[in-house]
Parts: sequence; C-alpha cells; structure tokens
Amino acid sequence: MRIQILAQAMLAALVGLSATAQTIKVDPKVTTYKKVSGVSGNLNSIGSDTLNNLMAYWVEGFNKKYPNVKIQVEGKGSTTAPPALIESTSQLGPMSREMKNEEIDKFEKKFGYKPTKVAVAIDTLAVFVNKGNPIKSLSMQQVDAVFSKTRKGGLAKDIKTWADLDVTGDMAGRPLSLYGRNSASGTYGYFKEHALFKGDFKDSVKEQPGSSSVVQSVGSDRFAIGYSGIGYATSGVRAVPLSDEKKNGGAVFEATYENALSGKYPMSRYLYVYINKDPKKPVDPLTREFLKFVLSKEGQEIVVKDGFLPLTAKMETEEIAKLK
Repeated sequence: MRIQILAQAMLAALVGLSATAQTIKVDPKVTTYKKVSGVSGNLNSIGSDTLNNLMAYWVEGFNKKYPNVKIQVEGKGSTTAPPALIESTSQLGPMSREMKNEEIDKFEKKFGYKPTKVAVAIDTLAVFVNKGNPIKSLSMQQVDAVFSKTRKGGLAKDIKTWADLDVTGDMAGRPLSLYGRNSASGTYGYFKEHALFKGDFKDSVKEQPGSSSVVQSVGSDRFAIGYSGIGYATSGVRAVPLSDEKKNGGAVFEATYENALSGKYPMSRYLYVYINKDPKKPVDPLTREFLKFVLSKEGQEIVVKDGFLPLTAKMETEEIAKLK
C-alpha cells in the first residue's frame, strides 16, 4: 500500500526530528515498554527478508527482558509468511507488503476470520546507483522504463543505456546493469505494483536472494542500478531522489522521514507483522508482549538504529489497539 495514509499522521508530533536517518529521534510520546509477569514460551517468525535484521534485533532486546523466551526467526521473503500462519508453523508473519486478497482468502477459509495486520515500522523503497554515478534524479516513469519491459508508466522509450538517462562521459554508452529481488520478496511485489505500474520486469534484471545482496551488487558495479529498502543503504551506493509526473507537479523528493510521512516520496510503505488473532479471544500473552515491545519507544529506537523509520505515537496507539 502506498503510504499516503501516513499523511494523516500529525506532523506536529515530529518537531525536532531530522530528515536524515542518522539523527531521527523517536516521537517522545511513544510508550516506554514495561515488563510484565507470566510471559514465557516459544514463538516462530517466518516471512520478510527486509524485516529479518529488525526481527533479530527486536528478539535480542526482548530476550533481555524475558531471557527464558525463545523466538526463532526465518526470513526468506514475504510470500512465505501467509502459508506459515495458515499452517500454524509460525505465530509471527513479517511482511514488507500487505497480504494479497487470495492470501487473506486462504487464511479466512481455514480460520473463519481474517489475519490481523500490525504496522511495525516505515520503510522508503529506494532506487540505488553506485556512489560514483552522477545521475541527479529519476521520475517514476523513467524507473518503470529502466526495469520494465511493458512500460505501463507511459514512457514510450525503452531505457537501456546510461545515455538514455542523460548521463555523459565514459558511462554514457554503457548498458544499465539491473539488480532486483526475487519473486518471493514483498519488496519485489511492491516495486512491481508501484514502480512498474503492475507491469512485468525485464528478463535482464539480476534477481538477488536478499535486500543486502542488491545493495552490495550495486556498490560493486559502477554501471548498476537496483532497488531495495533504504535501511540497507551502504557507503558504496546512493539513493536517487524520485519524482512522479502525475503527482506533486513532478517535484523531486528524497527518501526522508518527512517525505515519507507526508506522502510526497513516491515509494514509502509500512512494514508489517501479521498474526493469527481470533476476534473472540485475546492475543496470547507472549505474542502480545513481543509486539508491544516492538511498538514501544525501545522497539522503535531499534527501528531507527537499523536504518528504517519509526512510527509516531498516534500510529503506535492505533496498532496497540489491534492487540486487545
């Protein structure tokens, strides 16, 4: 889902927050987590690769409060989360996209109710180039023509070389080296829907097994361009500012916190953890407390530390209400 709904968040709550990930502070009104008694047992988490590191850090922080709790994390792609929840092989289903209607239908057919979707962080999906690449910005229509063979964004010209993007010098005649995620990835699905306008990827896109692999590949290939979550940025790559010709007058925006919250940056999204919550029963204490920790000030500070963007206090309140 395009994070335009984030514009509903009260930007007043963000006073003092910087546009750079390094200096972003968690909304001071976000709740401080308080340890409770009677929490024990095991949890399995199966799903998003994008959320893999975050889940591991959250588990580490949670274990400091509850050392006897065991949580196993497996991150092979968002597509693996719905089947694991349906088959009850996991209690936590991290996803970097929303569940598709057919995934929800399968879940509902099994349990008689829909899965519960909890937003746990904000991500800006970036188009990365090598740090030495001089390109200043890209429109979403250009991004589509770079990565898609169907070009549903409306650009007639296929973009094959760096000269097609007005890059001069020795790079000009060189073909673009394309990197992306595999089809099991929620990032793949999100990019296909929003950047490719639901079109098809070019056969020349080199599919990578993880988000970090995309960024590492772009960092080591001077002629590369790839997409991944901003949280995986390294010193070897640069996130290209983006514009949307059909939105905001074609103005260019960087992948900053403010631009994500306002909806101006074209590729912002929530990151989710789906759970199996029977609406007639309370969430089991271990799952509830883990997600309360994730949504707390401490949990959201981990979000910032891992390079992603934290929820505001208003968002936290809305997500906590889903756990009752």
